[in-house]
Amino acid sequence: MSKKDYYEILGVSRNASEDELKKAYRQLALKYHPDRNPDNKESEDKFKEAAEAYDILSNAEKRKRYDQYGHAGVGGAAGTNGYSMDMNDIFSHFGDIFGDAFGGGGSPFESMFGGGQRRGRRVNRGSNLRVKVKITLEEIAHCVKKKIKVNKFVSCTECKGTGAKDGKAFNKCSTCHGTGQVTRVTNTFLGQMQTTSPCPHCGGEGEIISVKCVACSGNGVVKAEDVITIDIPAGVEDGMHLSVSGKGNDGARGGVPGDLIIVIEEIEHPQLIRDGQNLLYEHFISIPDATLGTSIEVPTLDGKAKIKIEPGTQPGKVLRLRGKGLPHIQSYSKGDLLVNINVWMPKHLTKEEKSILEKLHQSANFKPNPVDSDKSFFSKMKEYFH
Repeated sequence: MSKKDYYEILGVSRNASEDELKKAYRQLALKYHPDRNPDNKESEDKFKEAAEAYDILSNAEKRKRYDQYGHAGVGGAAGTNGYSMDMNDIFSHFGDIFGDAFGGGGSPFESMFGGGQRRGRRVNRGSNLRVKVKITLEEIAHCVKKKIKVNKFVSCTECKGTGAKDGKAFNKCSTCHGTGQVTRVTNTFLGQMQTTSPCPHCGGEGEIISVKCVACSGNGVVKAEDVITIDIPAGVEDGMHLSVSGKGNDGARGGVPGDLIIVIEEIEHPQLIRDGQNLLYEHFISIPDATLGTSIEVPTLDGKAKIKIEPGTQPGKVLRLRGKGLPHIQSYSKGDLLVNINVWMPKHLTKEEKSILEKLHQSANFKPNPVDSDKSFFSKMKEYFH
């Protein structure tokens, strides 16, 4: 894996004790843990690098060979034996190497991260944050970046998130002896039953703060305002939840951060109505325009669009502008803009207007003809929506 000096990786001297190795490794493992650095290849590499260094130096025989022959003595990256560790090795292989070396807790990961089958020192996880983000239909039609201000718990800079004064004022827990867990044996009618749980004295930390940091009162986190840039994909809908990993509250005492939950709040458009991926718009025209035909402009999310009204257009005619709707969040397809044409009937007429309409009333062309009329409303709806 790594060609660097293992002592240099852990930041310890060549005569470092077992406790010094363990402490140095724990700090690096917490700093570069994948849960705390999602999708960060560099952190993952440093995480594996630290695990490899600790695996070698914490084993007396391997350490002796390494001190004598370097990487070649342990089949390291500089040699030809191909020493390597994947994530499964890191989380499970150490248990076979160390056994009960850490107070009955298995591997160093079991004694530090907890969860699943791994037991021991607890890593605090920060709580999730939930914020509402208002977004327009124009923004929904395209991918958009939003900068939002949130008040959240962030790692204390005074103690570097440790909760201890100067980040150093720690004592090993006397109850669990630094393992972060306690084991109890109970006598039952079936025999003795052994249970393991987080240490109640240190809360599973394995350490007790001797002098608390004044800035954070020993919590390792403080309230602060943070500006976060989020990417909102096209096609989101009102009420939809988006999760941004690792942007929630920081975990206490150097724990992993929670997630930021974005709740989409759609701003109502002044002219267009959303219906899934389609957009609906109603446009009124005059009786002469409906009879003689005309051109009109209708609003879209990309500006105005000009469409033609054919002569003799009936009220309720629906015109479809394909691809002028909203994109689907899970595909490349887009909805349509459906323009419902309605005819405006004036409520007040002049004597001249009444006279003209009375003359037209006598014309056969202005009398309803069911044979020549358009399809019924329900038939048109089936045609356009199915």
